[in-house]
Amino acid sequence: MKNVKGWNRQVERPGLAYNKEGHFTEPVTERLLSVFLIFRFNMKFFDSSSPLAIALKKFMTNPVGMMAMSFVMLISVIAVFAYWVVPDYTPDGNRQILEISTQKPGFSCRFLVVPKDDEIEESGLMNRLLSGRSDEVTFYPLTSYRFVGDSMYITLFESETEIKPIEQGFLLHEVFRESSEIGKYMIVDARKIIQAQIVKNQIITKRFLFGTDQFGRDLLSRLLIGSRISLAVGFISVFISLLVGVFLGSLAGYFRGRTDDLIVWFINVVWSVPTLLMVIAITFALGKGFWQVFVAVGLTMWVEVARVVRGQIISIREKEFVEAGKALGYSDVRIISRHILPNVMSSVIVISAANFASAILIEAGLSFLGLGIQPPTPSWGGMLKENYAFILLDAAYLALLPGIAIMLLVLAFMLIGNALRDALDVKMSG
Repeated sequence: MKNVKGWNRQVERPGLAYNKEGHFTEPVTERLLSVFLIFRFNMKFFDSSSPLAIALKKFMTNPVGMMAMSFVMLISVIAVFAYWVVPDYTPDGNRQILEISTQKPGFSCRFLVVPKDDEIEESGLMNRLLSGRSDEVTFYPLTSYRFVGDSMYITLFESETEIKPIEQGFLLHEVFRESSEIGKYMIVDARKIIQAQIVKNQIITKRFLFGTDQFGRDLLSRLLIGSRISLAVGFISVFISLLVGVFLGSLAGYFRGRTDDLIVWFINVVWSVPTLLMVIAITFALGKGFWQVFVAVGLTMWVEVARVVRGQIISIREKEFVEAGKALGYSDVRIISRHILPNVMSSVIVISAANFASAILIEAGLSFLGLGIQPPTPSWGGMLKENYAFILLDAAYLALLPGIAIMLLVLAFMLIGNALRDALDVKMSG
């Protein structure tokens, strides 16, 4: 039996070594076991009776909310790994092949792949994930080809039947540039073998599931890469709005008095200015660009968060647990951050889902007006601006597809917000 310092009783700890002062030396395995036990008995998330677990269970039993969440998660995964799944892996999906412009969905064409003269720098794995990689070859759309001596002639694809197709010629060594392979084929039938290799490896067929735009770019690739912009503007704008709105709303609701009057006055001033007009003004002040749009949208969406947080804190600040915290000498910061804000976060979460949808619409509107994301970076609003005139020119899909994408993503976030509202509403629990 050892009297361990700091304990009010004697304990027996078999297998432990004690120092001269009576402290026991705890082995690594014993420490890990202690940490596990503390973690196990304090993780209320796994407690089926905790409010969070009840809300999560209610959300998961909502089929509409789960379908919307699954759709958002799918779009998020595609947005992160966009350059690994899209047909056009070039930066911004900007591979322009003018000969196949404005082709309808499902269009397919044969291409001659010719290596470029310029050496392409190797990009790292992370760089390819974030911004894609440049083409090492040039794509020539063709309808037919023929070999004449040491040359190859292709008839370029032409969508307009009344225009006479153009024939373009290449030397075989311009198309087939593998020096080691050429050396290997320096035999009697070398020319025929090289021609066969070109036909086998460098004439490919590509299908464009969503068609091509006016510059001959793959529309599916542009849509999937453009989803990054919508999701990014939603996340960053909502984060900025939460930082500003929760901070100002907490100050106004907790301290009241002149602080409340000043913040409420500022909220009413910002609230009275139309959102789109405010965003345009901030965009003009910060300039056009990628991050400027995120900041501009975020700085106009905090007002509703601040109003809700202020109202919730006003109703909670007089509760007994807040008075108990003051009596115990807790600081105002601790009372607000650790005791009051956790009780108002359910409302903030629901508002954030609605703000996410609003941010996507605002960004699309700015890009449509030419004040948002600038070309050639794909943005669903920017794609609408580029192609809305084609609605009357037998190519309505160019504007309808990005419009449908915006509608589906906004609808998904609104449905998630409704499901979260039902799951977090204590009045509906039962």
